[in-house]
Amino acid sequence: MIQNGKVGRIGGMEFATFKLKDGVTEEQLVALSHQVEEQFLCQQEELILHFLVRGKDGVYADVAIASSQAKAEEYCRQWLENETALTYLELIAPDSVNMTFWTRIN
Repeated sequence: MIQNGKVGRIGGMEFATFKLKDGVTEEQLVALSHQVEEQFLCQQEELILHFLVRGKDGVYADVAIASSQAKAEEYCRQWLENETALTYLELIAPDSVNMTFWTRIN
């Protein structure tokens, strides 16, 4: 998990739910998530928090909280340019993804 700065800096977030491809384990997902954080996300100065959560029925959520919604969207686009991030995305069943972006209002 990446946690940088104070909660008051939070301005936007990306919330993506998904399921894993058949044969992919949660352990693989977590391991690659840590690699993405160490090799890519830790370089994003306005990324405040990044973590994974698990819900019911094999649904996971990748959550990125940044200084603004625009920064959250920018960092999300950059995943497609990072080799480790692309490997992480290969674990995910494409038809299960629901990605949304949010702006803090209070």
